[in-house]
Amino acid sequence: MADDATTTARDYRETVFLPDTPFPMRGGLPKKEPEILEGWAALSDKGLYGAVRAARQAANAPLFVLHDGPPYANGAIHIGHALNKTLKDFVVRSRFALGYDVDYVPGWDCHGLPIEWKIEEEFRAKGRRKDEVPAAEFRKRCREYAAGWIEAQKVEFQRLGVLGDWWNRYATMDYASEATIVAEFHKFATSGQLYRGSKPVMWSPVERTALADAEIEYHDHTSPAVWVKFPVKAYDEDRYAVSGNEAGDNVFRLPPNDASVVIWTTTPWTIPANRAISFGPKVEYGLYEVEALEENLEFAPWSKVGDRLIIADKLAEDVRKAAKVAQWRRAEPVDPTGLICAHPLATFDEGYGFDVPLLAGDHVTDDAGTGFVHTAPGHGADDYLVWLKSGYALDAIPDTVDPDGAYFPHVPLFGGLKVIETEGKKAGKFGPANGAVMDKLIEAGNLLARGRVEHSYPHSWRSKAPVIFRNTPQWFIRMDQAVPSLGGKTLRETAVQAIADTAFHPDAGRNRIGSMVETRPDWLISRQRAWGTPLAMFVDKETGVPLMDEAVNRRILDAIQDGGSDAWFELPDEHFLGDRDPAQYEKVVDILDVWFDSGSTHAFTLEGRNDSRSPADLYLEGSDQHRGWFQSSLLESCGTRGRAPYKGVLTHGFTQDENGEKMSKSKGNTVEPQTITKESGAEILRLWAAMVDYSEDQRIGKTILATTTDAYRKLRNTTRYLLGALAGFDEAERVTDYADFPPLEKYILHRLWELDAQVKAAYEAYRFSDVIRPLIDFCQGDLSALFFDIRKDSLYCDAPTALRRRAYRTVLDYVFERLTVWLSPLTSFTMEEAWTTRFPDAGSNVLRVMPETPTAWRNDAEAARWAKVEAVTSVVTAALEVERREKRIGSALEAAPVVHIADPGLLAAFDGVDAAEVFRTSQATLVAGEASGAFAVDEVKGVAVEPKLAEGKKCARSWRILPEVGTDPRYPELSLRDAEAVAWWDSVHAV
Repeated sequence: MADDATTTARDYRETVFLPDTPFPMRGGLPKKEPEILEGWAALSDKGLYGAVRAARQAANAPLFVLHDGPPYANGAIHIGHALNKTLKDFVVRSRFALGYDVDYVPGWDCHGLPIEWKIEEEFRAKGRRKDEVPAAEFRKRCREYAAGWIEAQKVEFQRLGVLGDWWNRYATMDYASEATIVAEFHKFATSGQLYRGSKPVMWSPVERTALADAEIEYHDHTSPAVWVKFPVKAYDEDRYAVSGNEAGDNVFRLPPNDASVVIWTTTPWTIPANRAISFGPKVEYGLYEVEALEENLEFAPWSKVGDRLIIADKLAEDVRKAAKVAQWRRAEPVDPTGLICAHPLATFDEGYGFDVPLLAGDHVTDDAGTGFVHTAPGHGADDYLVWLKSGYALDAIPDTVDPDGAYFPHVPLFGGLKVIETEGKKAGKFGPANGAVMDKLIEAGNLLARGRVEHSYPHSWRSKAPVIFRNTPQWFIRMDQAVPSLGGKTLRETAVQAIADTAFHPDAGRNRIGSMVETRPDWLISRQRAWGTPLAMFVDKETGVPLMDEAVNRRILDAIQDGGSDAWFELPDEHFLGDRDPAQYEKVVDILDVWFDSGSTHAFTLEGRNDSRSPADLYLEGSDQHRGWFQSSLLESCGTRGRAPYKGVLTHGFTQDENGEKMSKSKGNTVEPQTITKESGAEILRLWAAMVDYSEDQRIGKTILATTTDAYRKLRNTTRYLLGALAGFDEAERVTDYADFPPLEKYILHRLWELDAQVKAAYEAYRFSDVIRPLIDFCQGDLSALFFDIRKDSLYCDAPTALRRRAYRTVLDYVFERLTVWLSPLTSFTMEEAWTTRFPDAGSNVLRVMPETPTAWRNDAEAARWAKVEAVTSVVTAALEVERREKRIGSALEAAPVVHIADPGLLAAFDGVDAAEVFRTSQATLVAGEASGAFAVDEVKGVAVEPKLAEGKKCARSWRILPEVGTDPRYPELSLRDAEAVAWWDSVHAV
């Protein structure tokens, strides 16, 4: 092409067919995206989503249902929300593009403690304690708070480009939702799966409620560790007589009694609740008599010479060191069966004067501690089970700790002391109970040793405060009772089968949720809070049996449908009970576990609608939801319908900072989606989400986003080139006969055929990175580096009527047609901008369905040919780079390489191909055979290059150097090809 430095009789620049498009090189996404969103919103009364659904339904498209796992309506969205909702949008848009009618209704989880806390804080700031606020007023403010955040989050999600039925969003606090949740709860009650039991459950004193396993997370915690002596009070006379040892020991010397069983615990505060000691039937125990203590210590050991201690043999050395014992002897083996001990605090208060039996328990090992487990059946699951299994009564389990985490007043010696603080700056910290118990054990002479241990301890995932096991009456759903409505199977069996019937992405999720369901306890569904859906039922005061009267339940559901959960708490019992005597029934005022709420969303979001169905095709959430929403939805649906509410489950990992560390505001390493959207555009966030392997934990930060932006820039440049190169293309120009396409065009069509199958398969399997990465490689490799680069001379300089140029532009049209729809689910804004730039009156790009790619485009021979051509070209390019570096040529157009090819297969690959055009040189010569002394590279054997200079004159228009330049008298500065093109141009532009 001519430039300002070229002296010619005519300036030919106006005759060059340069790409032309208004599509800007810079995206300006923060400004452009809102404009596109406005256009989408105007397409129907439900925006773009409604328009696409209407089009698909009109075409009788198959239905695909993605059910939204509800985020919590509390606070602005974070990067985890953005990833989750963007992945869901990839699913929605890709299924639309694959030809499905997609149902996706976004929803919110609204009940629960985080909102309660926020509202408590609001009222405290106004000088009002929660117990001073009427319950109706408190719930009303909770509802208003959640509603405000639903609207705020909805705007933020829509800004990311997320499609969905935002106009009919669901919320667990909607009256209709609450009524359905209660109806689902009634199904469990009427089927016999519900029961009330008094057992130790995870209890949060700070939140003043029971917690389910899914609401617990474990953190490192330092606890006091104590070794406590329980004096032996009685033993089996037939099992122990006078010792056979020469010393003539009687194992327990009764009387006097001076042998003790030693236990080890990290919860000294549970000692007042002790009612037994558990031992392992397979553990070997011995009686150890202290003979000498360690000397020169800073304190006197609590152990004394002559102490006789019963411990597990395997742990004896650990106990000896902890007790500062220098020497002891093992006097006798001991079988703990039949032993009865005294409580270590029995000498201080007759309230501890009960017997402490030793119970055989399979949960006891000799891996740590003393081989004996202090057993407080009101404060531990294993303790509770071994107590009942050993035949002891449920009503013999003491209540020692109140809902606020303090000892009840009736607890001897310690009444009122806090186990966990619940008020002020120390809220969530352990109170004085541990220290007070240890002091009394020292005073009683029954503390053998103490220390500190760092271990994993359960905390509430909401408050982050430690929890305790506490015996309370709660409502549970049975996991292991045969249920007639489930065909005689148990809920656990039904759920395990449903897991086997579900598709998991990745498949490892099946084992994860499966192992949890197989081992989980009964489902604790009751909570003692104000903001939630009630366990709306009555219980017979005499029998404790729930009242399951169809008429009563109907009145309950009608009332909640009309007035929400408030109706249950505010209307008198007579309103529901009808002609039944209210004095005979207890009204249950607990609320349901929020996981039961969200686990029921399928019932009020998918069922009962003509344009949806249950089970859903897919649930998509973070991997932590195997123990959360995936599991609660599974159990709820299996218990009421005998199947899972989903056909497939997809999980993603968590988003970390660039160093792989968990994001935390305190660390200052958070990445806010709002900032990315404002500074770079939502498209960059979407491209990042598409490129990562979401099944694992992902990383994000400035450097990673810069790399993503660079990848976006290349995609945009490819799109811009396509638009410019296709300016003015119409059907009259299209090449319709496949035989007329040159080899290079046939190769690109083959690549489109390959990519079509890859892209569709990847979208079907939700492998979004397997869409974007091959397409980026295609754009940068096959298109920019090969196709565009080779054919730019034809595009710029061939006459528009030339077959080569027409074939090139025809294939570019096919590329544009496919790229814009293939990439539409991922880079939605940019593909919309590109499509409407070229076809402003064709409607939204999202309305399109991926076109079928003709099987005739498959051409393995051309794929093999171009692999060989590119191998040879790489050697030529390397040779010319040397020439350019040595300043023997300025550009490749000054060269006329002679290429020696020894491999006949490589040489044959150039049949029908213009080697000079492929090499981007003015001339080229291919020679069969080898050449000594010519340029070669080790990677491509049998190819050598002589980088000679092109002979002839330089064309003033295309800059190619050819002998033919000047042979057309009409245009003496041009090559013959360029002369014909200019002649065409002149005829078109003739006055």
